Amino acid sequence: MTETTRAWAGRRRNAGTEGQQSLPGTLVDAEADEVPPPAPTQVGSRRQLAYLGVCLVLIGLNLRTVFSSFSAVLPEITAQTALPGWAVVVLTTAPVTLLGVFAPLAPVLARRFGAERVLLGAMAVLTVGLLLRPADLGGHLPALLAGTAACGAAIALCNVLLPGVVKRDFPQRLGLMGGLYTTAICASAALGAGFTYPVYTATGEWTLALWSWAVPAAVVLFLFLPIAVRQRSVRHQSVHKGVSVWRSAVAWQVTLFMVLQAMMSFSVFAWLAPILRERGVDGGTAGLIVSASIVLQMLGSLFAPALAARFRDQRAINTVVALMTGAGFSLSIFGPLELVWVWAGLLGLGQGSLTAVALTMIMLRTRDGHTAAHLSGMMQGVGYGLGSTGTLLVGQLQQRTGSFEAAGVLFLVVGTLAAVFGYRAGRDRFVG
Repeated sequence: MTETTRAWAGRRRNAGTEGQQSLPGTLVDAEADEVPPPAPTQVGSRRQLAYLGVCLVLIGLNLRTVFSSFSAVLPEITAQTALPGWAVVVLTTAPVTLLGVFAPLAPVLARRFGAERVLLGAMAVLTVGLLLRPADLGGHLPALLAGTAACGAAIALCNVLLPGVVKRDFPQRLGLMGGLYTTAICASAALGAGFTYPVYTATGEWTLALWSWAVPAAVVLFLFLPIAVRQRSVRHQSVHKGVSVWRSAVAWQVTLFMVLQAMMSFSVFAWLAPILRERGVDGGTAGLIVSASIVLQMLGSLFAPALAARFRDQRAINTVVALMTGAGFSLSIFGPLELVWVWAGLLGLGQGSLTAVALTMIMLRTRDGHTAAHLSGMMQGVGYGLGSTGTLLVGQLQQRTGSFEAAGVLFLVVGTLAAVFGYRAGRDRFVG
């Protein structure tokens, strides 16, 4: 092992010493191979740097509401617009699929326009998508499809570029900013789940409930505008460094671990509220249960990476959190309804920990930042692309059987498979 490798490995093993919230696996710079290296965002003072940090956190606070807000009022949308079954499946699956489809495009756009301007453009597209989604364009279905697609594409670009910008601009505050950024993403899902149905009950219109989420996106767009337009446009070239992750067995084990966790994670956002409502839980309570489960995801995402980074081998923690997630999802469908808060809590802790340790594997299984960037791109492209099959399968099973019971069995299987690949990905080996 070279001195460079030892230094990189030492930083990874001691990730917890930077603070539990640093979440090293989520702060991968997608532009690591660019020449010249991207410069930090230009700000004129410490106050403006703090303003930039607020903007980046607020961007994160808009990256999951599109998923959970739709599912919170899905029965009302389906009933009032007479959505066909295939449309429900597409609308819950397409956003996740697009996370994988557009992920490889983010570094390409950043090389041409700069990460800050791409983030600004993504927030503009997200705002337009959220405004378009509930519109009536001779029927709601065309607008729902187009708006949802725009939102998925925009979120994909932010998912890829935002961690690198946070890491680049706040190198001395990675613990704080990493924690705020990842917590904001979890909070966005909780807010979408918890507040969409109350807005619907207050207004009587599902369109207004969905339109309301365009407001925070538009606010962030205008707040971030002066920073983004101030940046100089510098052309960059991509110089491939690091090993070929596509030929590495370890990389594929980590990626399949990511695929399986994504299948469960986005199925929670898309289907947990409809599952609870099918079981007889009212819409407001179902939203609160989903929100509470997502809040517990935050706890898991804060502590699991630091715990995983303390050990050379992550097989045990990967296996346990995968089984917790699969069991929590299935018990939310099959378990006694009076204990539904317990099942949702188990699901939340398991899912938050599972997502965080899957992302942490990026750093723990690579020897340098360039390989980590390539593995991150592979995991996001393949992970989200194939991970969307989870929401697809749940929708298809519900359409064919008329209930979510088959989905409960599905996620027992998915959780078990995630445990198997998590065990293999957790071995102390490196990509390459």
